[in-house]
Amino acid sequence: MRVVLAEDSVLLREGLIRLIEEAGCQVVAAVGDGPSLVTAVAEHAPDVSVVDIRMPPTHTDEGLRAAVEIRRRAPGAKILVLSQYVEVTYAGDLFADRAGGVGYLLKDRVVDVDELTDALRRVAAGGTVLDPQVVSELFAARRDPLATLTPREREVLGLMAQGCTNTAICRRLVVSEGAVEKHIGNIFGKLGLPPSDSDHRRVMAVLTYLRL
Repeated sequence: MRVVLAEDSVLLREGLIRLIEEAGCQVVAAVGDGPSLVTAVAEHAPDVSVVDIRMPPTHTDEGLRAAVEIRRRAPGAKILVLSQYVEVTYAGDLFADRAGGVGYLLKDRVVDVDELTDALRRVAAGGTVLDPQVVSELFAARRDPLATLTPREREVLGLMAQGCTNTAICRRLVVSEGAVEKHIGNIFGKLGLPPSDSDHRRVMAVLTYLRL
């Protein structure tokens, strides 16, 4: 089985290479950021890509976004997310096509090589592998659209609900207007509110906040 590995920590990357090779697989490429992952998958067409979530430059969700992009470009590409964190924002997109060949495991729950081997084989065969904690958080996010927001984004949305303008939010949070605009853009995206020339998205975001 041919594997592309994406992990930004050099020490963890080397450790994962050894584990994957102990599992009887060949690591054809090992990269440390999202764009390099997309390029490596296009070049090597691996049986499975093993992807960490938090990679440069922001160390938030670059790995998951790259995985979603890979699946968009090559439907059916096999992805095993192996991370310390559950990131629901893009995880839902990764599983949305229901095509299988996707897994999401937490690193601290992978206790031995046999477990990793089993996960790789199941994903490569088109199956789905999900950590119970991932299932729980994805389910909670589907019930509560605000669950995907960061604490800062919730704070900004709360101030929007109080009728604060962007300038007022800047003063309250002591941040730049650009930072506030970025947070608001993220809120709109995560709540599934499409671009609009009016204030409709702002109103809909506040209504979502007030309903929960």
